[in-house]
Amino acid sequence: MPTYITFLRAINVGGHTVKMEKLKKLFEALGFSKVETFIASGNVIFDSSSKNPVQLEKKIEAHLKKSLGYEVATFIRSSSELAEIAGYRPFPESEVAKSHALYVGFLQAPVSAEAKGKLLAAESKIDRFCFHGRELYWLLNASSIKETKFSGPLLEKTLGQPTTLRNVTTVKKLAEKYGNRVVKK
Repeated sequence: MPTYITFLRAINVGGHTVKMEKLKKLFEALGFSKVETFIASGNVIFDSSSKNPVQLEKKIEAHLKKSLGYEVATFIRSSSELAEIAGYRPFPESEVAKSHALYVGFLQAPVSAEAKGKLLAAESKIDRFCFHGRELYWLLNASSIKETKFSGPLLEKTLGQPTTLRNVTTVKKLAEKYGNRVVKK
């Protein structure tokens, strides 16, 4: 059964507090097995017999909206996709080491050339971006997140679609723990 890693937007930010035990039960109610949460920022891991992640995203979004009372954009990756995302090196390690942080923005679909152009045109010494598949990599070259003009909502507006951000450290930890699960046929 395939293992999926779900990245939820708007969990435990902006006044939307959800206990991880409740989130786990909401996923179990959908019939998923081996449900686990990873830190309290909306990372849920589960097994499902479904081979259609897009359909799963829609199913989870509808269930969470009904259960929580607000929309929760959902981004699903397989364990092998997660391992690839964690291993991708969009910037030289020397730059990453000197930066404040490297973030991964999860998207539901690849970004249009026009939207990519808009974001890349806004790059600066502080903010650098790289697209790879359905992910946006954001290198923040500042001493604090407060120094950037970018935020999740501004990125979404520029890209024309929802996104959720995770520090690459979190992504790597998830990949170490779940990226090696083998799908048994």
